[in-house]
Order: sequence, then C-alpha cells, then structure tokens
Amino acid sequence: SKLCNCNVYLKLESEQLTGSFKIRGAFNKLLSCKNELNNGFITASTGNHGKAVAYVSKMLNIKGTVYVPTKVSQTKLEAIKIYGINIKKYDGTSGKTEIHARRVAEKQKIQFISPYNDIDIAAGQGTVGYEVWEQLQNIDAVFVCIGGGGLISGVAGYLKYKNKKLKVFGCEPRNSCAMSASIKVGNVIEVEHKPTLSDGSAGGIEPGSITFDFCKKYVDEYIQVSEKEIKNAMIFMIEKHHKIIEGAAAVPIASLIKKKNLYRNKNIVVVLSGSGVGIDVIREVV
Repeated sequence: SKLCNCNVYLKLESEQLTGSFKIRGAFNKLLSCKNELNNGFITASTGNHGKAVAYVSKMLNIKGTVYVPTKVSQTKLEAIKIYGINIKKYDGTSGKTEIHARRVAEKQKIQFISPYNDIDIAAGQGTVGYEVWEQLQNIDAVFVCIGGGGLISGVAGYLKYKNKKLKVFGCEPRNSCAMSASIKVGNVIEVEHKPTLSDGSAGGIEPGSITFDFCKKYVDEYIQVSEKEIKNAMIFMIEKHHKIIEGAAAVPIASLIKKKNLYRNKNIVVVLSGSGVGIDVIREVV
C-alpha cells in the first residue's frame, strides 16, 4: 500500500488447499459431473490444475489421468504424484499437451476436463470474486494474472456483475501473453512463448475457448511485465510480507507496481494465484 500510494488488499490463493486457486474449479467440476465419471477422466496441466484435480479425485474416489508437458517443473510434477493419480508425459508445449489430451479423451470416450475452457471450472474460480466482494465492496480495481483465462473469467464476471465501474486488469508475463495478443486480433492465435518465471500462466489457449469471450467482455486493460519485474515482485513479497509465491502470483504484483501512480488513495485488490514454486526457482530469484 505504501509503495503504491493506495489501499492494497491481497487475496491469498497462495494459502489455498493444494497451494492455488485451482482447487475451487476442480471441486466444482468433479462434483458437478461425478455421476458421469465412472470411466474416469483425462486432463492436462503444467502443475497447479493437475495437483488440484488429483487431490479432489482422491477425495471423491474417482480415477483420472493427467497429461503434462515433458518440460514440466519437477517440483509441480512431484506435487501431483503425491495424490496417486495416473500421470502421462507429452513432448510438447502446454497448449499442445492440452490438445493431445483432449484427443485421447475423445478417442477413448472419456470425460476431458480442461484447466480453463470449461464453464464449471470458471464458475468455481469465480468464488474468489464472491469472497472478495463479501469482504470489500468498495473496490476500484482488481489485478489478476491471466494465462488460459479461467481465473480472471470467473473473478471479473462476478465482480463486474456487482460493480460495472470496477476496472479489471489482466496481467501477463511479457514472455507468454497469448490472451492479449488474441484479443488484439479478434480470435485465438498461437504466439511465441519464451521461458518465464510465470510458468503457471504460460502457454497457448485452446481454439474456441469460452474464456476468450469472457476476457473480451470483462477485462478492461492488459499489462505485460518483464522477467526482472516478476523476480522483483517475488523478492518484495518475501522481504516485506514473508510470503513465498510463484511467478504467476507475482505477475499482478509487478503489474500494480507498474501502475502505482494510477490509483492514489483508491482500493485495489490483487489476486495472488498460487505458491507452487520449487526451491531451485527460489534460489534463482533471491
């Protein structure tokens, strides 16, 4: 708050079950279609979504398979394995892994659960917005990291329903900003993805994703931040708040700092999406 000259409220999804907001969508989706999952389900993930569905499927005694890219973070891979779910690797980007997983599910006639391109998933993530509104109605702006768009679709949809004047910032790593690039041209496109600390939001968007239209309707402005800005935001949270957050959670912090003179004395909410970061990354950052 002092740094940005405004009243900053942090929504700590980094403290959630399984370490991220993804548990919300996972619970909502699996509970809503439990009776249709006798043959199990297939999903794709770079970490947090996989961990969340693995946790929920174990609780509900549902079989599932998570496809992950071969270059997935070892820390996040081990976190998924803890819950005993079947894991398969695919040699491709997160976006291509998702497309492959969906094709396998269709071929085997098994339910595919998208990490973001699913109304039940987005609705589950939207409970973040509900909880924010229950505690604070006088909000001027909200900063949310955006990858596939599931989190920001749910959060922005609910908060805009409550207050149309509230401004929603979609925050992206400059090295992987598929949503803003797609919005700019009017349809989902493939963009170049460079390595980023925000691996949880990195990757492409599934063609035809429902989140594209939600973002087009509800996100007012997109902000891209550099790797240095993400790193500095992670360090800031460790030094000033004693919180370890992942790169994707640092992206909206970095974005707010970039806009720090815009909302003097206003109420700002920043959603910290998760804490799934390995000790190797922490060493690199600090």
